[in-house]
Amino acid sequence: MRTFERSWLEQESGDGGREGGADPGTDSKGERSTVGLELTTFSFELPPQLEAGEPPEARGLARDEIRLLVSYRRDHRLVHARFRELPTFLKRGDVLVINTSGTMKAALPAERAGGEPIELHLSTCLPAGLWVVELRLPLSEGSQPFFGGRPGEVLTLPQGGRVMLHAPYVSRARSEAAGRQRLWVATFELPEPLEAYLERYGFPIRYGYVQRKWPIDYYRSVFVTEVGSAEMPSASRPFTAELVTRLVVEGVQFAPLLLHTGVASLEAHEPPYEEYYRVPAESAELVNAARRHGRRVIAIGTTPMRALETVADEYGEVHPGEGWTDLVITPQRGLRVVNGLLTGFHEPQASHLALLEALAGREHVEQAYAAALQEGYLWHEFGDIHLILP
Repeated sequence: MRTFERSWLEQESGDGGREGGADPGTDSKGERSTVGLELTTFSFELPPQLEAGEPPEARGLARDEIRLLVSYRRDHRLVHARFRELPTFLKRGDVLVINTSGTMKAALPAERAGGEPIELHLSTCLPAGLWVVELRLPLSEGSQPFFGGRPGEVLTLPQGGRVMLHAPYVSRARSEAAGRQRLWVATFELPEPLEAYLERYGFPIRYGYVQRKWPIDYYRSVFVTEVGSAEMPSASRPFTAELVTRLVVEGVQFAPLLLHTGVASLEAHEPPYEEYYRVPAESAELVNAARRHGRRVIAIGTTPMRALETVADEYGEVHPGEGWTDLVITPQRGLRVVNGLLTGFHEPQASHLALLEALAGREHVEQAYAAALQEGYLWHEFGDIHLILP
C-alpha cells in the first residue's frame, strides 16, 4: 500500500514584492530566511479512508480520545497510545509552546459581475486595511482554486458588501505560474465591521475531504485568546481543559505565543505564506530558561515552531518579537530551539514534511509514517496526532 518517493517541491527564486509596506522577509538577525531555498520532501500513497472527513466528536469520541503516535528520535522507537495519555510521555519542566490564535469564519460566498458564484477565502490581514484573499470555485464538496480574477474586479458579497481585487499577491516564499493567479491583494466595503460581518455571513474554510460544514467551535482550541487564523492551528485541538489541568499539576509549563495562519491551499503543496506572529517576553524567557537547564521545548504544532524559530538567534536564544515571518524550516536550515513536536499527519509532498525532517531526519519520519499508514491513523485537521520526542 505505501510507497515513499523523493520529489523536488519548490525552488525559491527570489525577491518578490509585498503590498502594504511591511517587510516580513527577515528573521531576528535581519537576514532573508528563504532566499536560495531548496525545498524537498517525500511522497506516499494516502488511502482515502485515512482522510478524517469529520471531527472525532462525530465518531463518538471526545477531543482527547483520538489516537497518539509517539516516536522517539534517538532509537526510532514507536508507541501507539491515545491523546489523553499525553502526560505519560511528558516530564516535569517540559515547556509546551502553544499558539493562541483562533480560527476565523474566513470563507465568504461571493459573486462576479456576470453572476458566477465564487468562494472567497480571507488569508492574511495586511497594513492599511488591505487583505490577501484567495479565489475558489465552490463545489458540492469543498472548493477548488479559481484563476480567473482580474485587477480592478469587484465581487459582490452578502448584504451589499463588496470586495475589490487590486493586484496579484506576490509572495517571497513562492511564485504563481503564469496566468494562474488565485491570491489577490484586496479591500472590503462592508455594511458593518469585518469581524461582525464574518461572524454573520462567513463560515470556516473547508476542503473536499471534510464531508459537510461544521460550526466554528469545532475549529477552535481551548487556547484561543485572539481570532485571526484562516485555517485551524490543529495540533492544539485535542487538548481539553481537564487535560491541561493535569499537565499543569504535573509540572509541565505552557509558553503561549501567537501566529495567525494563512491559507494552506492543499492542491499546490506550497510552503506557507508570510504570516503574522507575536512572541511575548514571558514566553521567550520560559523557553530560554528550559534550554539553559537542559529541559525539553516541545512545539504544539508547526505554527508555534515557525514563530519561535523566527525569533531565535544563531545560538538558540529566543527574543521577544512581532512581525511577519516567511521562514520555511528545512533540513538545510535546521532547528535552533525546538527539540520536540506535537503535530497532525501531513499530506504527501506537503512542505511540513520538510519541517519534520529538519527535526527528526527523513529515515525517522518515513518509519513513523509507514507505521501510521499500516495502523490506520487518520490524517488532516480532524485526524490523529503524532508526538516526536528526542
